[in-house]
Amino acid sequence: MSRSSAASHVNPAADPAMVRLGALTRQAKASLTLAAGLSIAANLLYIGQAWIVADGFGSLAAGEKPMLSPLMAAGAFLLLAFIRHALDALGGRIAFLAAQKAVAEERSGFIRRNLLRSPFAPDLASSAAGAAIIGGKVDLIAPFLSRYRLAAMKVSIMPFAILAAVATVSWVASLVLLISGPLIPVFMALVGMAARDASEKHLAETGTLNSLLLERLNALADIKLLNGREAMVDQFFTSADQLRQKTMAVLRLAFLSSTVLELFSALGVAMVAVYVGFSLLGTLNFGVYGHSMTLTEGMFMLLLAPEFFTPLRDLASAWHDKAAALAAAKELADDETKATARIIGHGKTAEPLAGPIEIIANGLMTRPSKWYELQYPDLKITAGEAVALTGPSGVGKSTLLALLAGLKAPENGAITVCGVPLDDGHADRWRARLCWIGQSARFLSGSIQANICWSQPYDAARMAKALDSAGLGEVIASLPNGIATRLGENGNRLSGGEARRVLLARAFYSHADLLFFDEPTADLDRHTAEWITRALMQLKTEGRTLLVATHDRRLAAELDREIRLEVAA
Repeated sequence: MSRSSAASHVNPAADPAMVRLGALTRQAKASLTLAAGLSIAANLLYIGQAWIVADGFGSLAAGEKPMLSPLMAAGAFLLLAFIRHALDALGGRIAFLAAQKAVAEERSGFIRRNLLRSPFAPDLASSAAGAAIIGGKVDLIAPFLSRYRLAAMKVSIMPFAILAAVATVSWVASLVLLISGPLIPVFMALVGMAARDASEKHLAETGTLNSLLLERLNALADIKLLNGREAMVDQFFTSADQLRQKTMAVLRLAFLSSTVLELFSALGVAMVAVYVGFSLLGTLNFGVYGHSMTLTEGMFMLLLAPEFFTPLRDLASAWHDKAAALAAAKELADDETKATARIIGHGKTAEPLAGPIEIIANGLMTRPSKWYELQYPDLKITAGEAVALTGPSGVGKSTLLALLAGLKAPENGAITVCGVPLDDGHADRWRARLCWIGQSARFLSGSIQANICWSQPYDAARMAKALDSAGLGEVIASLPNGIATRLGENGNRLSGGEARRVLLARAFYSHADLLFFDEPTADLDRHTAEWITRALMQLKTEGRTLLVATHDRRLAAELDREIRLEVAA
């Protein structure tokens, strides 16, 4: 059963984080059950080891003959220890691999969902928040599966097995353990409620700090220009202090749970030790079956008493793994249930759509947010045209480009491209024919050459022509490594105009016969804007079809025609 189908059978009112972790646990059930079985078998062997030690030392102290000779006892003890280690290691490995597989699937699912989400969706998470989930938060699920789930399975069997072994010697000692043991899970559950809340706040604060860092890195030039360094530093210190407080809250709860655990386990072991001690001294003469307690029996119970609390300790120490996993699962569940607009198609490489360029749109309407909607006039664009989309800010020029490129699906209306509907079956092939040049320059973390070639093979003659057409010759010559100079995401070492020219070079280098430009001359000086305009006209003379969203009246006047968008009354 898939994760989505498993979750669909759960009460919709249930906690989505618990639903998600439950689905993950069911997917890994076979591996986790096998791992738990091996670990339980390893722990059960300790009962045999405890009896060997108790019988050997008890018989030696009492001057009696032990069940096994010292050599045989040592051999049996070491054999059981080796088997225990092998079973425990094998079980841990199986659980670890199952957890890593589940984490890998969660990470892949998150990436797939977000790769197909439209960059024009209003509720799209920042790349920093997404990186925090992919890089760290999703990994918090692994300890939950490999530690907490195994500890929970062991708790359901091991304490009762130890209790049964102790009960064969003394019902009083087993009663002491039976009373003291359940108190630990009760208090751990109470602490766990607060631990989950603290973990959620801690993870949320981590994502906030990551997003803040990315936003400030993107705006460093503006911050320096506006002399906002001190304000930025103060904001970082405030956010870092908030993260410190959330971290300390989680640590305080961790120490509190450890204190509760050690208190009750120490009391339980101490009570058994007191009972055994007074029984061996002859002060207490009840609790054993028909005879006085022997030293062997007393040592056997003293060796088993701490082991009774070991599974409970393991569960308690892994309790915060569950709290952290629930916090991470909540973010993953929230991400999966977002009604974010998605890119049409599958986001895969495809053969270009056949036929001459033609775009026909009728009755298009989209809702950028729940507060308002955008309605567009019917339009038709044919091959070789250069069309300007104009209108006031907020009228939806960039959004219309996204709709026509299949980067966002309209709520109403239809789009036909090259004679076929723009749907999941044709969108990837449609985008194979176009090149998108956005208003904000974004680059691969690679060389200028790689950013111009993009996914196409390198051709020296085409590259030289593209660089010349985009006017990048002097820019390339001024860089330390020329065309091999590496660029960051925001185009390190390049000014705004130079970054636009790299994007233009990409358009010249590409085989795309349809080019979408979003405000290509915005925020540029007049000379650079005129140069960009001439470059666009050169693309048109090559037979390319241009669709340009712009506020620039000079650029709009140079194009074949204008489609003006108006704010709905």
